[in-house]
Amino acid sequence: MLMYLLVGAAAVGLWYVLIRPVKHFKRMGVKQLKPWPILGDFYVTVFRISSMGDLVKHAYDSFGQSRYGGLYQFNSPVLMLKDPELIKQLTIKDFDHFTDHKVVVNPDTDPLWSNNLFALTGQKWREMRATLSGSFTSSKMKHMFEVINETAQNFSTHFMKKKENIIELDMKDTFTRFTNDVIATSAFGLKVDSLKEPNNTFYQMGKVITNISSFLITLKFLVFVVFPRIFKYFKISIIDRETTAYFHNIITETIKVREEKDIVRKDMINLLLEARKGNKTEENNTIETGYATVQEDSYFDKVKFKQARYLSNDDITSQALVFFFAGFDTVSTALCYGAHELAMNKDVQDRLREEIRETDKLNNGKLTYDALLKMKYMDMVFSEILRKWPPAITMDRVCTKPYTIEPKYPDEKPVHLKVDDIVWLPMFGLHRDPKYFPKPEVFDPERFSDENRDQITPYSYIPFGVGPRNCIGSRFAILESKALIYNLLLNFEIVPTKKTANPLKFSRGSFQNTVEGGFWLGLKHIKQ
Repeated sequence: MLMYLLVGAAAVGLWYVLIRPVKHFKRMGVKQLKPWPILGDFYVTVFRISSMGDLVKHAYDSFGQSRYGGLYQFNSPVLMLKDPELIKQLTIKDFDHFTDHKVVVNPDTDPLWSNNLFALTGQKWREMRATLSGSFTSSKMKHMFEVINETAQNFSTHFMKKKENIIELDMKDTFTRFTNDVIATSAFGLKVDSLKEPNNTFYQMGKVITNISSFLITLKFLVFVVFPRIFKYFKISIIDRETTAYFHNIITETIKVREEKDIVRKDMINLLLEARKGNKTEENNTIETGYATVQEDSYFDKVKFKQARYLSNDDITSQALVFFFAGFDTVSTALCYGAHELAMNKDVQDRLREEIRETDKLNNGKLTYDALLKMKYMDMVFSEILRKWPPAITMDRVCTKPYTIEPKYPDEKPVHLKVDDIVWLPMFGLHRDPKYFPKPEVFDPERFSDENRDQITPYSYIPFGVGPRNCIGSRFAILESKALIYNLLLNFEIVPTKKTANPLKFSRGSFQNTVEGGFWLGLKHIKQ
């Protein structure tokens, strides 16, 4: 009899630990997929069955006309928002209930990463965002344009010296070297040429710190999500400590030299040092970086702070690190997809090059911030790149106050969200929903023409997020991408090669936005 009781108790315990967590949405009356115990719906990436992008798109489509649906990030329930109006409601109107991102690092073991703008939560985030917001306006990006464009010119010049008629390249490796050098010069105050010196320390350290798809990082992430107490008890660090120390030393030394010698350079460190001093400059009607730019929310006009946050050297290092992480991989990946689309759509590339040539002629061969951002077709093309291939497949928000999504249709029930519940904004699903973007698989910049962009459903196009917690670096990302495309197409035609994969397929099992076989394309010299 005792044996039966023990077996029964064990069975109940296993059900409670393994099965009950992945029945969360079913109990709420919310549509969900078919998750596995512990791994949830992420079993498809863990066992390399499909990619993160494919998982998000499959879930988005599976929920049909529902405004939302449920899936499981391992054993953590995630509510995916599909309806643009609902997205607006939770991220803007009721933002105070969803102010944070999910914390994926332990502050005790990864202090620099836990203090960056993306990872901060609550009042600390509000203060940091309010302190930094003035450093990433369009006028401040104009201030930095010179160092960004110089890096783009050096990139193009490097390949112009090559004698081959068509230079075949792995564009992911190539563009990552460009974004690495942009971040080095604009965020860390270093002059780095990763094409001429492919094994330079700064680039190698960047590869280490941004590699989130390795088996070890995936295992650490799984342990952190499923068993956070074990992670905290053993003080496990997700981010490589040696690499973090390397970047911290660079920032600390740079700040020391600049303050001692009163050096001013048009880069991000200078902007952050000015923010530390509390120096602010008024906007001067500077041209905005493009349609995809996320406008600063009025939320911070309403929030009162006892005092401005003082930026320590560690704070400045933390912000530089997160911009490195975002710029190194996310921007380079967007450029890869953009180059692929231009190679596959020659008519678009030719038209864009014609606009580039006209701009170059009007400005006597010297590109300026204003000239670049007045290019309408350039903006249409890049906006469409971000539509079809958004930099982030999803973005999350964490519920910070109990919240109820009231039913709108007869088949809906109230959805009660608790503190720490997660919601997802599925950019990859929204941007490829034919309801909002007809023939979503077709690369069509005309969607963003002056005549058509007003027809886009608000909050269905959110490549850099939405609301007060949007990506503060959207202007920087757009500016460096446009500068690179401009300088590249002025001198080269981007062409497919024998190694070019078409159509592109996401790499299975990867949490990053990469494709099978890589991004192989050719740069064909244009005879001037």
